[in-house]
Amino acid sequence: MTKIFKIICLFSLPFFYGSAFANQPKDWQLGFQKAASKGMEDIVWFHDYMLLPIITAITIFVLFLLLYTCVRYRASRNKIASTTSHNTLIEVLWTLIPCLILIVMAVPSFKVLYSQDTIPKADVTIKAIGYQWYWGYEYPDENIIFDSYMIEDKDLKENQPRLLSVDNEVYVPVNKVIKVMITANDVLHAWALPSFGVKRDAIPGRINETWFKADRTGTFYGQCSELCGIKHAFMPITVNVVSEDQYNQWLDEAKVKFAKEDLNNNIKIAKKIKEIK
Repeated sequence: MTKIFKIICLFSLPFFYGSAFANQPKDWQLGFQKAASKGMEDIVWFHDYMLLPIITAITIFVLFLLLYTCVRYRASRNKIASTTSHNTLIEVLWTLIPCLILIVMAVPSFKVLYSQDTIPKADVTIKAIGYQWYWGYEYPDENIIFDSYMIEDKDLKENQPRLLSVDNEVYVPVNKVIKVMITANDVLHAWALPSFGVKRDAIPGRINETWFKADRTGTFYGQCSELCGIKHAFMPITVNVVSEDQYNQWLDEAKVKFAKEDLNNNIKIAKKIKEIK
């Protein structure tokens, strides 16, 4: 019996905890990715210690009532059908108990929602712009702007995950408040990073805001989470969380490589060439 239990546990681990040791989705994954921010830790706690126990208890209770009713009131045992029309006590109970359950669930739920929508003073501000079918990023305070395209299968390097790797990655410092302003240039998109507990719609003509504070370094992956056309599945998001020194080093390089003035100049030159033609 002990051996059977160990085998069951062994085969269950990939389903429930396979994603807990990675910053990207895994095959046959059922659980969340390992949390990398306080916001995601709150979401996981609410799911694991509030929603799951309540849902499991309700499911078992309803299943028990169903089986009990099928056996207790089967036709062979009840030749004469019951004429009971109602029961006041039962009706009061099945109204009050669900209300109490919803109240118990609402309190921590509102707390999580409030913490997500209350943005502290930002250390770094990033603007994410959704296009068909790639992401554009700006660091307004640093005068940096660049586009981020998915790397095709034939160009992938070793250890780069398929459909999740991009040519230009976002860099942020660890343990700093990152505010993300999200919009779109054409159709609806959604900027989502599961490890940070972040998902916001990108809407043309409107800016939505969200934030996160990564508590560990690493490379974290997300994807567009709003159906946006034929290549919706090819809009990955890659965020590198690094130390402050590494972030400052990247900033120095990015200010040269992705300088906003250079991009604006290139646009002006392209317009002039078009006018001449």
